[in-house]
Amino acid sequence: MSALAMQSAPSVRSKSCWLGTPEIYFRKQIDNSRLVKLEDPRRGREMKFFGFALCCLFLLVMGYALQHFRAIEYGYKIETLRSQRDGMVEMNRALRLEEASLRDPERIDVMARKLGMQSPQPGQVVRMEVSADVTAPVMASITPVAVISGW
Repeated sequence: MSALAMQSAPSVRSKSCWLGTPEIYFRKQIDNSRLVKLEDPRRGREMKFFGFALCCLFLLVMGYALQHFRAIEYGYKIETLRSQRDGMVEMNRALRLEEASLRDPERIDVMARKLGMQSPQPGQVVRMEVSADVTAPVMASITPVAVISGW
């Protein structure tokens, strides 16, 4: 029975991991100092053409990038100038409103009366003549002014 048990039991021997012949490398000194490299003119032309094509591609990409970044920069400048313009338009509107309120004749009359001023008497106001021709020279003239002293 023991012989039978031995045959049916699998062998417990360790299997080798070598499946084929082992690879062994030997170092061999090779002297290439006597070899002369021949230059292939076709290969040289190909390399020059490739270098030229690569330079052209690089210049095209850089030109595109430069245009793209300048367009972005100009967009930012335009937005800055727009916001400045909008601010100035708003300031102009506020100043025109303030100017209109300061030029109000009723307000000026009330302030003049507070300062003790009176309405002008007939003959005190002298109107200047406005000529239709703006390019004509203006001549000065002396006209007598009547001074009324009521103080």
